[in-house]
Amino acid sequence: MALLRHIPFLRAVIWHSLTAFGGPQGHLGMMMKTFVHRRRDVTEAELLEYNGFCQLLPGASSTQTLALIGYKRGGYRLAVLTLLIWITPACALMGGLSFLLNYFEDKNQVIGAFKFIRPMAIGFIAYSALKILKIAVHNTITRVILVVGAAATFLFFKTPWIFPALIVVSGIATNFSDKRIPEKEKPVKKIKWVNLFLFIACFALAGYLSETATRNNWENRKAFNLFEHNYRNGSLVFGGGDVLMPLLYEQYVTRPASKRIIDNKRDVLKMNQADFLTGSGIVRAIPGPVFSIAAFSGGMTMRSEGASAQMLGIIIGAIGIFLPSAFLVLFFFPVWSYVKRYVVIFRSLEGINAAVAGILFGATAYLMKDHFSDPAAASYLWIQWLVVVGTVLLLRINKIPAPLIVASIFLLGLLLH
Repeated sequence: MALLRHIPFLRAVIWHSLTAFGGPQGHLGMMMKTFVHRRRDVTEAELLEYNGFCQLLPGASSTQTLALIGYKRGGYRLAVLTLLIWITPACALMGGLSFLLNYFEDKNQVIGAFKFIRPMAIGFIAYSALKILKIAVHNTITRVILVVGAAATFLFFKTPWIFPALIVVSGIATNFSDKRIPEKEKPVKKIKWVNLFLFIACFALAGYLSETATRNNWENRKAFNLFEHNYRNGSLVFGGGDVLMPLLYEQYVTRPASKRIIDNKRDVLKMNQADFLTGSGIVRAIPGPVFSIAAFSGGMTMRSEGASAQMLGIIIGAIGIFLPSAFLVLFFFPVWSYVKRYVVIFRSLEGINAAVAGILFGATAYLMKDHFSDPAAASYLWIQWLVVVGTVLLLRINKIPAPLIVASIFLLGLLLH
């Protein structure tokens, strides 16, 4: 019954899961619009803190940030429910794609229907960067962090270590000031050590069962292999979906074609390059977390085993990739809430917030360069620029819901397809 009072919040999460495009940076802009300005579930400062904290962890950062919003409202149960609602639509779409892929005569046309979604997502990122600028940058050191963070993000956007490195260095930089001190004791939520135990236990058990299943040639060994691959990648990857996809490509496309695997005649999980590239293109065009590519790759790599095994692969792929993110964020955030009461950690928040602003400005610049240098963006070029600018302006009009903006841009893409 306690969850009934959270139904309006969960309804907002459902809408967010169906309309949030653009990867973790774009998702942050939509969270700002929905959960800060419209619903007031968290403040701008809290959202900044959550996002900066999640950049320090491996896994799906936008998923972890949204789970923390649920955690703040209703504790662990609501956080888990929020996470499940958020990932389900994207995983269902990408899992369904693994069944339907062969029925698309022209796969580029499917992606082409979303031609204006990416410039819209860039607009969301630019909007969140401008909003955060007002509260995160207010003195010399934070201005320096902003510029350095933006430049580093632009230059090393697809480098896994860049985001956590910027967060850590920026936090250290603002500790040279003695002006900020934490408020008096605040109650913190109890740390549940079981989350860390489960994370480590799953990591060890997944590796053991995968190796044992392969060595003993179990009939269902591929299911164990799939969970281990995804759980390991979800536990170790920094930098979001742009870093995850090359790892999955190496795991399921490059490695199976290597001389060692071929010479040993090992029957490993694999998929062809064209299918993977199609999935990686479509996952960027649908709402929800980019990590949902794991549901697609799970289905594709198990497709040769039959429809039921393929469905199992979709489920295992999704669970394996997102489970570490949930364990890590729900364990470490109560720890973070406790240690930030100390001066050295509290002062770092100023630098972390400025670093997040720099990351968003750098991401905006990088994605604009990446998108508008693509020959595919040459058609309707002026409309795409108009979409970027128009999205920012519409978001600044608080009376226009984010889902309505998304629906309008999608309709524009269908009309001009």
